[in-house]
Amino acid sequence: MNDQKKVPVMVLAIGGNALIEDNNHLDMKSQRKVADKLAVDVVNLIEEGWRVVLTHGNGPHVGIHLIQDAAAKELPQYPLDHHGSSTQGEIGYLLQSAIGNEFKRRGINKPVVSVITQVEVDPTDPAFATPNKPVGVFMDEATAKEKAATEGWNIVEDSGRGWRRVVASPTPTAIVELDVIKSLVDADTLVIACGGGGIPVQRNADHTVSGIEAVIDKDRVSSLLAADLQADVYLIPTGVEQIAVNFGKPNQEWLSELSVADAERYKAEGQFPAGSMLPKVESLLDYIEACPHGVGIVTKLETMADALKGTKGTKIYK
Repeated sequence: MNDQKKVPVMVLAIGGNALIEDNNHLDMKSQRKVADKLAVDVVNLIEEGWRVVLTHGNGPHVGIHLIQDAAAKELPQYPLDHHGSSTQGEIGYLLQSAIGNEFKRRGINKPVVSVITQVEVDPTDPAFATPNKPVGVFMDEATAKEKAATEGWNIVEDSGRGWRRVVASPTPTAIVELDVIKSLVDADTLVIACGGGGIPVQRNADHTVSGIEAVIDKDRVSSLLAADLQADVYLIPTGVEQIAVNFGKPNQEWLSELSVADAERYKAEGQFPAGSMLPKVESLLDYIEACPHGVGIVTKLETMADALKGTKGTKIYK
């Protein structure tokens, strides 16, 4: 693919909380305001000469859907893969319309499309034996155990706050709609894909696919997509401008560049917290392993353009 393209390709993976500032801004008017601001940042990258493939998380949105599901007792509850698909459409529409409107404002004639994306996982993945990804509402113990008995849910007590359902977070193995995404990127379309890590599906004996109850990590599937597209850059916007080592200590050091070897060393030292920076660094390392010419970047949304020029953010390279 890279041999045919005329402009560099970037996979840009925005987080699930990017559209929802806090619990006081769950409404769609607030989310659209954030999406409009995000669209400005994305279209700036387009004007800098990048071909952007946008991925996104969906954790808060799935949470809202599951709360609504639980409240509507007279209606059937939907399986988790269907909540993934509906939030892909919901968030995809929000981003697609915001970016499309920003293109119109700047006189840019470029299509934007959201691809409802299925992502294969292996049903024998060890993650299914040890589900640990909390989803849905908090429950009292009696309700949780009833759900475990009647619905087959795996439940855990969550830090003294109540009981929650947990599901597996397996490794993504293949993106079902990859060829479609490639064709759209080659046609200079801004593609929104793999929302929420993609809809988890398993490949059946007859080569059909069927949904499976799981949550795929958004950064892992974005890494897979970046590698499959042989993207020039895989960029993860986050809450900090750069990666740091010895974070919060007197000898804290912000890093503008990081070789794969140094990243692996810092990872082994436990420098990257498991709940925040570690999965991001691991996904960047996986991408670079599969795409040695590529560059991984971590920075804030508002400093993306500067990070691409090397004046902000942290670059990880082979």
